Amino acid sequence: MKLETYTSGTGDRTVLLVHGSMSSHETWHAVEAELVRRDYRVVSVDMRGHGASPRGDYSVAALGDDLADSLPTGADVAVGHSMGGVALSLAVERLCPARAVYVDPAFRQPGMWADAGERMRRLFAVADTDHVRERNPRWSDADVESEVRGFASFDPEFFDFVAAEVAGNDFLPAKPVVPSLVLRGGNSVTVTPQDARELEERGFTVRVVEDAGHCVHRDDLPGFLAALEGWL
Repeated sequence: MKLETYTSGTGDRTVLLVHGSMSSHETWHAVEAELVRRDYRVVSVDMRGHGASPRGDYSVAALGDDLADSLPTGADVAVGHSMGGVALSLAVERLCPARAVYVDPAFRQPGMWADAGERMRRLFAVADTDHVRERNPRWSDADVESEVRGFASFDPEFFDFVAAEVAGNDFLPAKPVVPSLVLRGGNSVTVTPQDARELEERGFTVRVVEDAGHCVHRDDLPGFLAALEGWL
């Protein structure tokens, strides 16, 4: 499936950005602005079932195929968050970036996703500006507004597939295909300390942004950017 893609900046170096579930390419707005300021060309997508991209026929494999079909090959860095990190891990061999960064990736989340469909439907019921701001007091107004738009443009059926396919399965990569950084929040809900140790044993570099949760780039943008030192 061809995804809706967005490009900004005109630099010679390219960064690919892949968002997580219930979001859209807009989640990266502050990161994108910083990368353009650093003279990067930034290419982002709306994943299947999100934003302006098509709906339906959901599977984890399809999410990876979509990235391979939609994004340019040979980027300097490819970055994926949460389920976007899982999708990137399945596409990275075909995309051939020089480096990959997985931000709080959902490689191993059987418990978290077991009742995902129902939990997300409850969340949709209060997915307005006030509730998003209350749950995320450190986010900027632009982050809150993009989150509300992401909810509004998200297909809830996506989580029915996630609950059915992701729960009970393990997507932790056996090894990095390219030099790879796993960047987790200190309050991560997707990467446990044990997962982090195992990823390091498999050849991944792991760094922690201590004062951040799952959405590292929105909880602590300066900390997120600092943790990418040497990878950009």
